[in-house]
Amino acid sequence: MKFAGVDLSEPRIMGVINVSPESFYKGSVRNDEEKLIETAVKMVKDGASFIDIGAKSTAPYLETQIPVEEEVKRAVWAVKAIRDHVDVPISIDTTNARVAEEALKAGADIVNDVTGLKGDPRMAEIAKDHGAPVIVCAHGEVRNLSDPVHTVMDLLKESLVIAEKYGIEEIAIDPAIGFLRPEWPPWYEWDSRVLANLNVLKTFGRPILVGVSRKSFIGAITGRKDPAERLAGSLSATAIAVFNGAHIIRTHDVRETLDTVKMAAFIKRFRP
Repeated sequence: MKFAGVDLSEPRIMGVINVSPESFYKGSVRNDEEKLIETAVKMVKDGASFIDIGAKSTAPYLETQIPVEEEVKRAVWAVKAIRDHVDVPISIDTTNARVAEEALKAGADIVNDVTGLKGDPRMAEIAKDHGAPVIVCAHGEVRNLSDPVHTVMDLLKESLVIAEKYGIEEIAIDPAIGFLRPEWPPWYEWDSRVLANLNVLKTFGRPILVGVSRKSFIGAITGRKDPAERLAGSLSATAIAVFNGAHIIRTHDVRETLDTVKMAAFIKRFRP
């Protein structure tokens, strides 16, 4: 299995860099070009097979609205800054088709849409026109509160139908850890159930991308309110995700996560 030309016969790392000051984890934010390039280069050196650029926070519990022009400006600046310095695919994390289009023109390779192509009606068209692989996140109304796993599957099916309608062939699926927040069960239980049963998503036959890095469900379980203190919890959740079939791990902490992924993948070989 491959995604954006990257061999997924073993789990890979996607390093996250934000150029959005409003992002929930301030340690991921880079607003200086020199530091941005330095971070991207180090992530690849440390083992990242992809770099993900976020120009606007998508955290569902934050007030993150900014003008589209500002998001475009940030995204284009970041992609252009690092494009000639890294030889791995760059993904643009956005819900806006215009941002995606401008980032792709600037040198990005992948569209990472947390609305699963359901937010902006032009997103699938833009990805298709540019021949860009897409990452679709489970997104939509939570209908079956008693069954998080199959709810995630139903939402992903809807996104896959959209992508396939436009002839998009390269699609990775993201179970939306941290994004689906029903009143019941608590979101940290919802996310934990999905991770514990991640292997069910293999039925789609698509690369599974998981992002747990420093997210609030880890804070809720461990009592670590500050994202800066959630590395150990993130690595634990990462190991579980890989053991249950994740192909790509999206993280702020490449070096530490790579070791975790290697250990989990190695031990998984010996499971009956």
